[in-house]
Amino acid sequence: MKLTPGKLAGMKMVSDERGVIAAAAMDQRGSLQKSLAKEKGVASVPASALEEFKTLVTEVLTRHASAILLDPEFGLPASKKRNGKGLLLAYEKTGYDATTPGRLPDLLDYWSVRRLKEAGADCIKVLLYYTPFEKKSINDHKQACMERIGDECRALDIPFFLEFIGYDVDGGDEKSLAYAKKKPEIVAGAMAEFGKERYGVDVLKVEVPIQMEFVAGTKAFKGEAAYTRQEALQHFRNAAAVTQKPFIYLSAGVSNAVFTETLELAGESGTQFSGVLCGRATWKDGIAIYAKQGAAAFEAWLNDQGIKNIANVNASLKPATPWFARYGATSAAALA
Repeated sequence: MKLTPGKLAGMKMVSDERGVIAAAAMDQRGSLQKSLAKEKGVASVPASALEEFKTLVTEVLTRHASAILLDPEFGLPASKKRNGKGLLLAYEKTGYDATTPGRLPDLLDYWSVRRLKEAGADCIKVLLYYTPFEKKSINDHKQACMERIGDECRALDIPFFLEFIGYDVDGGDEKSLAYAKKKPEIVAGAMAEFGKERYGVDVLKVEVPIQMEFVAGTKAFKGEAAYTRQEALQHFRNAAAVTQKPFIYLSAGVSNAVFTETLELAGESGTQFSGVLCGRATWKDGIAIYAKQGAAAFEAWLNDQGIKNIANVNASLKPATPWFARYGATSAAALA
Protein backbone atom coordinates (compact mmCIF):
# COMPACT_ATOMS: atom_id res chain seq x y z
CA MET A 1 0.00 0.00 0.00
CA LYS A 2 1.31 3.47 -0.96
CA LEU A 3 -0.11 6.92 -0.31
CA THR A 4 0.23 9.81 -2.74
CA PRO A 5 2.56 12.60 -1.54
CA GLY A 6 -0.22 15.05 -0.66
CA LYS A 7 -2.29 12.51 1.25
CA LEU A 8 0.78 11.30 3.13
CA ALA A 9 1.83 14.87 4.03
CA GLY A 10 -1.70 15.70 5.24
CA MET A 11 -1.90 12.58 7.41
CA LYS A 12 1.46 13.34 9.00
CA MET A 13 0.39 16.92 9.73
CA VAL A 14 -2.66 15.89 11.77
CA SER A 15 -1.10 13.04 13.77
CA ASP A 16 1.36 13.03 16.67
CA GLU A 17 4.87 11.58 16.79
CA ARG A 18 3.39 8.10 17.35
CA GLY A 19 1.14 8.31 14.29
CA VAL A 20 -1.97 8.70 16.47
CA ILE A 21 -4.56 11.35 15.64
CA ALA A 22 -5.13 13.32 18.87
CA ALA A 23 -7.17 16.10 17.31
CA ALA A 24 -9.52 18.68 18.80
CA ALA A 25 -12.82 19.49 17.08
CA MET A 26 -14.27 23.00 16.91
CA ASP A 27 -16.38 22.95 13.75
CA GLN A 28 -19.76 23.29 15.51
CA ARG A 29 -21.79 26.14 14.08
CA GLY A 30 -25.60 26.08 14.44
CA SER A 31 -25.57 24.11 17.70
CA LEU A 32 -22.86 26.36 19.18
CA GLN A 33 -24.71 29.51 18.16
CA LYS A 34 -27.91 28.22 19.83
CA SER A 35 -26.08 27.17 23.01
CA LEU A 36 -24.31 30.52 23.35
CA ALA A 37 -27.57 32.43 22.77
CA LYS A 38 -29.42 30.27 25.32
CA GLU A 39 -26.76 30.83 27.99
CA LYS A 40 -26.74 34.58 27.29
CA GLY A 41 -30.54 34.71 27.36
CA VAL A 42 -30.75 36.30 23.90
CA ALA A 43 -32.33 35.32 20.58
CA SER A 44 -28.99 35.00 18.77
CA VAL A 45 -25.32 35.88 18.99
CA PRO A 46 -23.24 37.58 16.26
CA ALA A 47 -20.72 35.77 14.07
CA SER A 48 -17.94 37.57 15.96
CA ALA A 49 -18.87 35.62 19.13
CA LEU A 50 -18.42 32.28 17.33
CA GLU A 51 -15.12 33.46 15.85
CA GLU A 52 -13.83 34.54 19.26
CA PHE A 53 -14.98 31.34 20.98
CA LYS A 54 -13.33 29.16 18.32
CA THR A 55 -10.12 31.20 18.42
CA LEU A 56 -9.79 30.84 22.20
CA VAL A 57 -10.43 27.07 22.05
CA THR A 58 -7.93 26.67 19.22
CA GLU A 59 -5.21 28.79 20.79
CA VAL A 60 -5.31 26.94 24.13
CA LEU A 61 -6.15 23.35 23.16
CA THR A 62 -3.85 22.93 20.15
CA ARG A 63 -0.91 23.13 22.55
CA HIS A 64 -2.08 19.67 23.67
CA ALA A 65 -3.57 18.30 20.41
CA SER A 66 -2.09 17.02 17.15
CA ALA A 67 -4.55 19.04 15.03
CA ILE A 68 -7.74 21.09 15.07
CA LEU A 69 -10.93 20.64 13.05
CA LEU A 70 -12.55 23.96 12.13
CA ASP A 71 -15.17 25.24 9.67
CA PRO A 72 -14.43 27.86 6.99
CA GLU A 73 -17.52 29.90 7.92
CA PHE A 74 -16.45 31.06 11.40
CA GLY A 75 -13.18 29.22 12.01
CA LEU A 76 -10.65 30.82 9.66
CA PRO A 77 -9.49 33.47 12.19
CA ALA A 78 -8.97 30.61 14.69
CA SER A 79 -6.94 28.66 12.12
CA LYS A 80 -4.21 31.31 12.40
CA LYS A 81 -3.79 30.49 16.13
CA ARG A 82 -3.23 26.74 16.00
CA ASN A 83 0.34 26.64 17.33
CA GLY A 84 1.72 25.04 14.17
CA LYS A 85 -0.57 22.00 14.43
CA GLY A 86 -2.46 20.36 11.56
CA LEU A 87 -5.72 21.76 10.19
CA LEU A 88 -8.83 19.88 9.08
CA LEU A 89 -11.59 21.96 7.48
CA ALA A 90 -15.25 20.94 7.30
CA TYR A 91 -16.87 20.90 3.85
CA GLU A 92 -20.53 20.38 4.82
CA LYS A 93 -23.20 22.83 5.91
CA THR A 94 -24.18 22.72 9.56
CA GLY A 95 -27.14 20.49 10.48
CA TYR A 96 -29.58 19.10 7.91
CA ASP A 97 -32.86 20.06 6.26
CA ALA A 98 -35.54 18.52 8.49
CA THR A 99 -38.24 19.16 5.85
CA THR A 100 -36.63 16.66 3.45
CA PRO A 101 -36.63 12.95 4.39
CA GLY A 102 -33.33 11.14 4.94
CA ARG A 103 -31.06 13.84 6.41
CA LEU A 104 -29.40 14.40 3.05
CA PRO A 105 -25.85 15.82 2.83
CA ASP A 106 -25.38 19.42 1.72
CA LEU A 107 -22.02 21.05 1.02
CA LEU A 108 -21.07 24.67 1.67
CA ASP A 109 -22.14 26.84 -1.27
CA TYR A 110 -18.97 28.88 -1.77
CA TRP A 111 -16.38 26.22 -1.00
CA SER A 112 -14.71 23.36 -2.82
CA VAL A 113 -11.87 21.02 -1.89
CA ARG A 114 -9.58 23.29 -3.91
CA ARG A 115 -10.67 26.37 -1.95
CA LEU A 116 -10.42 24.59 1.42
CA LYS A 117 -6.89 23.51 0.55
CA GLU A 118 -6.03 27.08 -0.50
CA ALA A 119 -7.38 28.25 2.89
CA GLY A 120 -4.77 26.07 4.59
CA ALA A 121 -6.50 22.70 5.08
CA ASP A 122 -4.22 19.68 5.53
CA CYS A 123 -7.26 17.37 5.40
CA ILE A 124 -10.93 17.62 4.39
CA LYS A 125 -13.72 16.50 6.74
CA VAL A 126 -17.30 15.73 5.75
CA LEU A 127 -20.14 14.77 8.09
CA LEU A 128 -22.76 12.34 6.79
CA TYR A 129 -25.91 11.15 8.55
CA TYR A 130 -26.10 7.48 7.64
CA THR A 131 -27.84 4.24 8.53
CA PRO A 132 -27.86 1.02 6.49
CA PHE A 133 -31.59 0.73 7.33
CA GLU A 134 -32.52 3.79 5.24
CA LYS A 135 -34.35 3.53 1.89
CA LYS A 136 -32.08 2.48 -0.99
CA SER A 137 -32.84 5.66 -2.98
CA ILE A 138 -31.70 7.86 -0.09
CA ASN A 139 -28.53 5.85 0.55
CA ASP A 140 -27.74 5.83 -3.18
CA HIS A 141 -27.92 9.65 -3.09
CA LYS A 142 -25.54 9.75 -0.12
CA GLN A 143 -23.12 7.23 -1.60
CA ALA A 144 -22.91 9.08 -4.93
CA CYS A 145 -22.25 12.34 -3.06
CA MET A 146 -19.39 10.75 -1.09
CA GLU A 147 -17.93 9.29 -4.31
CA ARG A 148 -17.82 12.81 -5.77
CA ILE A 149 -16.04 14.19 -2.69
CA GLY A 150 -13.63 11.25 -2.68
CA ASP A 151 -12.73 11.97 -6.31
CA GLU A 152 -12.33 15.68 -5.55
CA CYS A 153 -9.91 14.84 -2.71
CA ARG A 154 -7.99 12.41 -4.97
CA ALA A 155 -7.67 15.07 -7.67
CA LEU A 156 -6.39 17.66 -5.15
CA ASP A 157 -4.26 15.03 -3.36
CA ILE A 158 -5.54 15.72 0.16
CA PRO A 159 -6.80 13.28 2.82
CA PHE A 160 -10.56 12.72 3.12
CA PHE A 161 -11.94 12.21 6.65
CA LEU A 162 -15.53 10.97 6.59
CA GLU A 163 -17.56 11.33 9.77
CA PHE A 164 -20.87 9.53 10.02
CA ILE A 165 -23.63 9.89 12.56
CA GLY A 166 -26.33 7.25 12.78
CA TYR A 167 -30.02 7.91 13.28
CA ASP A 168 -33.36 6.12 13.62
CA VAL A 169 -35.11 5.86 10.24
CA ASP A 170 -38.48 5.74 12.00
CA GLY A 171 -37.83 9.00 13.83
CA GLY A 172 -37.31 7.32 17.21
CA ASP A 173 -35.23 8.77 20.02
CA GLU A 174 -31.51 8.18 19.44
CA LYS A 175 -30.96 8.29 23.21
CA SER A 176 -33.40 5.42 23.84
CA LEU A 177 -32.78 1.80 24.84
CA ALA A 178 -34.33 0.63 21.54
CA TYR A 179 -31.85 2.70 19.51
CA ALA A 180 -28.94 1.59 21.70
CA LYS A 181 -29.72 -2.00 20.67
CA LYS A 182 -29.66 -1.07 16.95
CA LYS A 183 -26.57 1.14 17.17
CA PRO A 184 -23.86 -1.57 16.80
CA GLU A 185 -25.33 -2.60 13.45
CA ILE A 186 -25.74 1.00 12.29
CA VAL A 187 -22.12 1.91 13.08
CA ALA A 188 -20.66 -1.29 11.62
CA GLY A 189 -22.82 -0.95 8.50
CA ALA A 190 -21.55 2.56 7.81
CA MET A 191 -17.92 1.53 8.43
CA ALA A 192 -18.26 -1.44 6.06
CA GLU A 193 -19.79 0.68 3.29
CA PHE A 194 -17.50 3.71 3.39
CA GLY A 195 -14.35 1.68 3.94
CA LYS A 196 -14.70 0.59 0.28
CA GLU A 197 -12.03 1.93 -2.08
CA ARG A 198 -14.58 3.53 -4.39
CA TYR A 199 -15.15 6.35 -1.86
CA GLY A 200 -11.48 7.25 -1.45
CA VAL A 201 -11.90 7.83 2.30
CA ASP A 202 -8.59 7.93 4.17
CA VAL A 203 -9.89 8.02 7.74
CA LEU A 204 -13.29 7.01 9.06
CA LYS A 205 -14.43 9.25 11.93
CA VAL A 206 -16.92 7.05 13.73
CA GLU A 207 -19.26 6.91 16.66
CA VAL A 208 -18.51 4.22 19.21
CA PRO A 209 -20.78 1.25 18.41
CA ILE A 210 -22.52 1.32 21.81
CA GLN A 211 -24.33 3.80 24.07
CA MET A 212 -22.33 3.98 27.28
CA GLU A 213 -25.26 4.64 29.62
CA PHE A 214 -26.71 1.27 28.57
CA VAL A 215 -23.53 -0.77 29.23
CA ALA A 216 -23.98 -2.70 32.49
CA GLY A 217 -21.02 -2.44 34.84
CA THR A 218 -19.70 0.93 33.63
CA LYS A 219 -19.60 4.18 35.60
CA ALA A 220 -21.79 5.75 32.91
CA PHE A 221 -24.50 3.06 33.33
CA LYS A 222 -27.91 4.49 34.26
CA GLY A 223 -29.68 1.28 35.28
CA GLU A 224 -31.21 0.06 32.00
CA ALA A 225 -29.01 -2.42 30.09
CA ALA A 226 -28.78 -2.92 26.33
CA TYR A 227 -25.56 -4.93 26.64
CA THR A 228 -23.29 -6.53 29.21
CA ARG A 229 -19.72 -5.25 29.42
CA GLN A 230 -18.51 -8.30 27.47
CA GLU A 231 -21.13 -7.75 24.75
CA ALA A 232 -20.07 -4.08 24.50
CA LEU A 233 -16.42 -5.10 24.08
CA GLN A 234 -17.46 -7.50 21.30
CA HIS A 235 -19.42 -4.73 19.53
CA PHE A 236 -16.20 -2.66 19.42
CA ARG A 237 -14.37 -5.63 17.87
CA ASN A 238 -17.15 -6.42 15.38
CA ALA A 239 -17.24 -2.83 14.05
CA ALA A 240 -13.45 -2.64 13.77
CA ALA A 241 -13.34 -5.93 11.84
CA VAL A 242 -15.36 -4.67 8.86
CA THR A 243 -12.69 -2.34 7.46
CA GLN A 244 -8.93 -2.02 7.03
CA LYS A 245 -9.16 1.78 6.90
CA PRO A 246 -7.82 3.80 9.83
CA PHE A 247 -10.67 4.94 12.07
CA ILE A 248 -10.94 7.40 14.94
CA TYR A 249 -13.67 8.01 17.48
CA LEU A 250 -15.79 11.13 17.91
CA SER A 251 -17.06 12.26 21.30
CA ALA A 252 -20.70 12.84 20.21
CA GLY A 253 -21.34 15.49 22.83
CA VAL A 254 -20.90 13.25 25.89
CA SER A 255 -19.14 14.49 29.02
CA ASN A 256 -15.38 14.27 29.45
CA ALA A 257 -15.76 11.51 32.07
CA VAL A 258 -18.02 9.41 29.84
CA PHE A 259 -15.79 9.84 26.77
CA THR A 260 -12.61 8.86 28.63
CA GLU A 261 -14.36 5.79 30.04
CA THR A 262 -15.52 4.96 26.50
CA LEU A 263 -11.93 5.13 25.21
CA GLU A 264 -10.81 2.88 28.07
CA LEU A 265 -13.44 0.36 26.95
CA ALA A 266 -12.19 0.65 23.35
CA GLY A 267 -8.66 -0.01 24.59
CA GLU A 268 -9.82 -3.00 26.64
CA SER A 269 -11.54 -4.45 23.57
CA GLY A 270 -8.21 -4.51 21.71
CA THR A 271 -9.55 -2.68 18.65
CA GLN A 272 -7.01 -0.83 16.51
CA PHE A 273 -8.51 2.64 16.67
CA SER A 274 -6.11 5.39 15.57
CA GLY A 275 -7.16 8.25 17.81
CA VAL A 276 -9.94 10.79 18.24
CA LEU A 277 -11.45 13.97 16.93
CA CYS A 278 -12.82 15.24 20.21
CA GLY A 279 -14.79 18.46 20.58
CA ARG A 280 -17.51 19.02 23.13
CA ALA A 281 -16.03 16.59 25.68
CA THR A 282 -13.21 19.10 26.16
CA TRP A 283 -14.82 22.57 25.84
CA LYS A 284 -18.62 22.19 26.16
CA ASP A 285 -18.76 23.11 29.87
CA GLY A 286 -17.07 26.42 29.04
CA ILE A 287 -19.99 27.68 26.91
CA ALA A 288 -21.81 29.10 29.95
CA ILE A 289 -18.57 30.71 31.21
CA TYR A 290 -18.00 32.51 27.89
CA ALA A 291 -21.66 33.54 27.55
CA LYS A 292 -22.04 34.88 31.09
CA GLN A 293 -18.54 35.98 32.13
CA GLY A 294 -16.83 36.84 28.83
CA ALA A 295 -13.73 35.91 26.85
CA ALA A 296 -11.13 36.39 29.60
CA ALA A 297 -13.00 34.12 32.02
CA PHE A 298 -13.43 31.49 29.30
CA GLU A 299 -9.73 31.63 28.42
CA ALA A 300 -8.87 31.13 32.11
CA TRP A 301 -11.29 28.16 32.25
CA LEU A 302 -9.71 26.63 29.13
CA ASN A 303 -6.23 27.00 30.62
CA ASP A 304 -7.42 25.12 33.69
CA GLN A 305 -10.34 22.72 33.16
CA GLY A 306 -10.07 22.64 29.34
CA ILE A 307 -6.46 21.46 29.54
CA LYS A 308 -7.37 18.90 32.22
CA ASN A 309 -10.14 17.60 29.93
CA ILE A 310 -7.87 17.20 26.91
CA ALA A 311 -5.18 15.61 29.11
CA ASN A 312 -7.77 13.01 30.22
CA VAL A 313 -8.54 12.21 26.58
CA ASN A 314 -4.85 12.06 25.64
CA ALA A 315 -4.16 9.66 28.53
CA SER A 316 -6.91 7.39 27.17
CA LEU A 317 -5.12 7.22 23.79
CA LYS A 318 -2.26 5.04 25.06
CA PRO A 319 -3.80 1.88 23.49
CA ALA A 320 -4.42 3.66 20.14
CA THR A 321 -2.77 2.22 17.02
CA PRO A 322 -0.82 4.45 14.57
CA TRP A 323 -2.94 5.15 11.50
CA PHE A 324 -0.24 3.77 9.20
CA ALA A 325 -0.37 0.38 10.95
CA ARG A 326 -3.88 -0.07 9.52
CA TYR A 327 -2.16 -0.11 6.11
CA GLY A 328 0.29 -2.76 7.33
CA ALA A 329 3.19 -0.28 7.61
CA THR A 330 5.59 0.25 10.50
CA SER A 331 5.99 3.98 9.79
CA ALA A 332 4.41 6.74 7.72
CA ALA A 333 7.60 6.91 5.62
CA ALA A 334 7.06 3.27 4.54
CA LEU A 335 3.91 4.38 2.67
CA ALA A 336 5.78 6.92 0.51
